[in-house]
Amino acid sequence: KLAVELDEQSLTYCELLHYVQVLSLTLLNKYLVAPGEIVCQCVERSLSMVIGIMGIEMTGSVYCPLSSRDPQHRLHALIQQTQSRLVLVHHLTKIKFDDDIVSLNIDSVLNINDIDKKDLSSAVMKDEEIAYIIFTSGSTGTPKAVQVRHKNFIDCIHSLAYINSFNKDDTVVQMTRCSFDIHVQEIFGTLLIGGTLIMLHPGGTIDFNLLIWRIFIVVGEPFSVPLIDLIVKIGVINYVVWNLYGPAETTIDCTVYSVNVKNDTQSISIGRPLSNYRCIIMNQYLQSSVTNQEGELFVGGVGVFASYLGRDDLTAKALVQIDGQLFYQTGDLVRMDGNGLLHYQGRKDYQVKLHGQRIELGEIERCLLNITSISACVVMKWNDDYLVAYVQSSSHNNEEELRQHCQSHLSPHMIPSIFIILDKLPLNQNGKVDQKQLPPPGFSLSTSLSSNKSDTPLNQFEKRIHTIWCHVLHSNQNNISRIISFFSVGGHSLLFIELYHHYQSVFNFDTHTMSIAPFLQQPTIFQHSQLLQTVIMNNIKTTQWCTLHISEGIASFAQERIFLDGQVRFSSDIAIYNELFTLQIVQGSLSLNRLLQAFRCVLNKHKVLRTSLLFNDDDGILKQCISHIHKTFTITMNQTFENDNEVRDIIYQRTIDPNLFDLSIGRVFHAEILKHEVSLNASENNSNGFIMNSDILLIAFHHAAFDRSSLSIFFNDLCFAYNTNAISIEDDDESLQYIDYSIHERLLDMTTSREFWYLQLEEYNLEYRLLLPADRHRLSNDHRSSSACVTQISFDNEISQSFLDYASIHHATPFQLGLSVLYAFLFKLSHGENDLCISCLNANRYRTEVQDIMGMFVSTLPYRTQLDPYCSFDELVKYVREKCLSILEHAHYPLQNILANLHIDQPSISFLEAMYDFITVSSQSDEVSLEGASFKQVSSERSYEVAKFDFMLTFIYNPVLENNRLSCRLTCSYDLFDETTVKNIGRRLEYCFQQLFSSNETINQINTGFTFMSKIDLILPEETQEMEDTAFCRQSHIINEGMFI
Repeated sequence: KLAVELDEQSLTYCELLHYVQVLSLTLLNKYLVAPGEIVCQCVERSLSMVIGIMGIEMTGSVYCPLSSRDPQHRLHALIQQTQSRLVLVHHLTKIKFDDDIVSLNIDSVLNINDIDKKDLSSAVMKDEEIAYIIFTSGSTGTPKAVQVRHKNFIDCIHSLAYINSFNKDDTVVQMTRCSFDIHVQEIFGTLLIGGTLIMLHPGGTIDFNLLIWRIFIVVGEPFSVPLIDLIVKIGVINYVVWNLYGPAETTIDCTVYSVNVKNDTQSISIGRPLSNYRCIIMNQYLQSSVTNQEGELFVGGVGVFASYLGRDDLTAKALVQIDGQLFYQTGDLVRMDGNGLLHYQGRKDYQVKLHGQRIELGEIERCLLNITSISACVVMKWNDDYLVAYVQSSSHNNEEELRQHCQSHLSPHMIPSIFIILDKLPLNQNGKVDQKQLPPPGFSLSTSLSSNKSDTPLNQFEKRIHTIWCHVLHSNQNNISRIISFFSVGGHSLLFIELYHHYQSVFNFDTHTMSIAPFLQQPTIFQHSQLLQTVIMNNIKTTQWCTLHISEGIASFAQERIFLDGQVRFSSDIAIYNELFTLQIVQGSLSLNRLLQAFRCVLNKHKVLRTSLLFNDDDGILKQCISHIHKTFTITMNQTFENDNEVRDIIYQRTIDPNLFDLSIGRVFHAEILKHEVSLNASENNSNGFIMNSDILLIAFHHAAFDRSSLSIFFNDLCFAYNTNAISIEDDDESLQYIDYSIHERLLDMTTSREFWYLQLEEYNLEYRLLLPADRHRLSNDHRSSSACVTQISFDNEISQSFLDYASIHHATPFQLGLSVLYAFLFKLSHGENDLCISCLNANRYRTEVQDIMGMFVSTLPYRTQLDPYCSFDELVKYVREKCLSILEHAHYPLQNILANLHIDQPSISFLEAMYDFITVSSQSDEVSLEGASFKQVSSERSYEVAKFDFMLTFIYNPVLENNRLSCRLTCSYDLFDETTVKNIGRRLEYCFQQLFSSNETINQINTGFTFMSKIDLILPEETQEMEDTAFCRQSHIINEGMFI
């Protein structure tokens, strides 16, 4: 029977036994290895690795794995700790050891054929003797050597076999590194029960389609919900998924849970104890915890290890007697639900788990403190992704020196990603390091407690990137560090998109060569330089989009969406896609003729502003056609006003006027002068040739020809044309027009995106309506009125800054963080609905060529998330960030195609009624500078806003404001909500925001890293007080009638 296979190599059980006998005889006869002696092995995954393990065990020795990834210094220290006199190696690892360490190359002894069976090992292994040693990280700086008995391992395998997790007919894939104790289960366990072992290494290949998958086992890392999606995508049927949990001290595994891939969509339990194991949950007073109460997990039974090698003091602390039975004190915090299932909650100490590896932060700190110039240091895990070391140094150490020191003493998984060198670590009143005061990894060097010690000078390539950053950030800073996040120096999501487009233009690549996602995931100058040099080395030239010299063509996907939405969802009596901008002259005057000429120049350059949209009933195609309507364009000037109320009324009437535009003839732009009564009297003698002080310039676009990014393009060209008195703006015939973009986008290969979006919405109930506290219901065939109820929330500077700091620390954009808040809020508002899907707006200007083109590019896309009520807000943000990054590469895929692939009609889709957007007002705002006049923007009352959706949340961040830089606007349809209801929802959203980002001690603050998201409270403090008063306090107007007889 086949025992083990690796790529094209394989061994039967008979062949394996032969080679194991050869090796064991060599160990016994030549190296005089004795039973109970520790023999180390440093062999990469190979057949030799299996032979070495079995050979060591056959001699009665103790197997101790060493990782070839560890630095030489650490390997020598571990060998010295075990006092092992022999290390088994093979051809890839023999150079790791000096001549003073005795090593045996396994490969060199496997060609011996003359075996005398009489000389085979006669060693008898007893239950209580040690089978293997596995190293775990130690808080004192020295790794702990966990000693596991033969009985521990055999009984653990029996417990796993009892639940049929594997048997003699199974093929087990071995892919775990030898630094994990799980590799012992994969190798020993499989061979012990008579199964077949298939080994994988980075250079190996395996056809998973040739395997019949019966069981998936997940162990070593918390089982995440997205992992279920990954398993399901493999397409295997009739299989079982086991989630196993257990520290090395309990012999690999101690609890098990059978995962239901269809129903377990919130959180994955670690299950119940394996047979012959026992689990007890104890609180801080060593009392048994009740159901759903968090406590420390104690594990007893057959798997409890023997001891830590040479550390009886640590063994005594780890093992406790409870009711006469030995238990291991895990340090893991768990809770038990009503069904008796255990749920992992975190750690009670400073041990962390990173990429499946247990790490004692104290071991890293001790390593750094061995450097004489370092007087103090703290190591922390940030964002569940990487380690950060804070170092207090009296010398001029730099990050590279510290990294090299760690690399020579620690395992690769223990080396901090970032080193921050400070003159002095912040202390609390007790003289201990105040971790809350430590600067985040992406902190600005201008506010650092030290100078540029932790940074090296920029090289020439990095200086080019630094220049681009300064241009995009409108900054002349010379001290932007190469290791600081773009979002920590004033960057935001829109600026990042602009930065990406600059990269595309300067280094000549497109989104298919390298998408924006890796730049967002690695947002520093140093990391961007690495990514961009990869692009240059690949030397991939992108095909530029160019003009097609056409005046007719099919409409863009965005135009189709806007055109059809206005026809289907809303009554033709009301316009919903009129986009208005109003500017009032506060000083000076404008020439009406020059302004008209300037408008015609802009319309001549941007042909989309004179492009008609016509629907062909015969073929069902929406076409666009460029007209010459600009030649006869006029400015409307027949409206006057006396006060602000009249202005607001006019603005509202234009906003909903269905006759303001005519798409069939290309009238998609409108300009109008609202004359103030005072200026009207003053200009009667000037034949209305000038627009005077207090007059208002009203400019409107139809959304089918315009998006938010188009505004600055329009005003820049308008100001240039007016100020230069240009007859026409220079525009060569080779410039790309919006109609060209409409053709180019349809030529893109969207196969991958189509599959992506299908999987995103797979099994989602598209007809499910979000359970919002509506006052009314709308019939499915009712047209929307577009009437809106609006509430505005302004956040103070402390909360605004806390929001931005949180986004920076967690490498999230403000858009992603705001979306995370909305998901958490909707989860609570809908009473625990965890499968949430809402629509979000994407700028969608993914090509450099379209940056200076006016038009409608915005895509509306469904963002679906399946929330875990027991995850923390930090975990939610990480999940949303990854979700947004995955969507970014497919944001060009049109909504109508997503719906068509799902065979559904647009009006019935629930996620189209809940919308989210985040607007960042540029510090270089769209200023209008027309010669001879100064303007101010006229703000209309938000109550006049049109409701395109049932529920829409828009965040606005304006960095130029002194106060309330961050605000949000909740716009709800009056068809469903009363004004008081919308205000009530807004107050609860504000309270949710305060719990997450306010430092006010009177607010019920949420620990974003540990507190369950379900603990966020939407009951306002005054409501809580009112309920307490009603329940426990006598109201002044209530008389106790029992006092009167």
